[in-house]
Amino acid sequence: MTENIYAELRRLSPKVTGGLVRMREETFKDAAVPAKYKALSALAIVVVTKCEPCIKAYAKMAYQKGATQDELLEFLNVAMTEGGCPGEQWALKAFRVYKELQQGKQIEEDVCCKLD
Repeated sequence: MTENIYAELRRLSPKVTGGLVRMREETFKDAAVPAKYKALSALAIVVVTKCEPCIKAYAKMAYQKGATQDELLEFLNVAMTEGGCPGEQWALKAFRVYKELQQGKQIEEDVCCKLD
């Protein structure tokens, strides 16, 4: 049901919803900065802003783009430093997603945050 309603929203509002899709496609590709570092940066930001659907999506993207656990932890350290105690709690969510991916589990992002 959720995917159907999002598809309808995309159909009815293609300039706005499509704009976000196009921005993500352009932003998260390899260029002067490798894509995995862009994904890790986005992950640190969404940890601090406390967006759980985005945490799943960017943790998955970082993993798929080859971010190591050590790299992930350094970016989560930045998020925890800037986010304080709440940042630590949200960083745990990101770390859990990454660990689940390492174990071969499938992570389903929310429809609007699917990045691949």
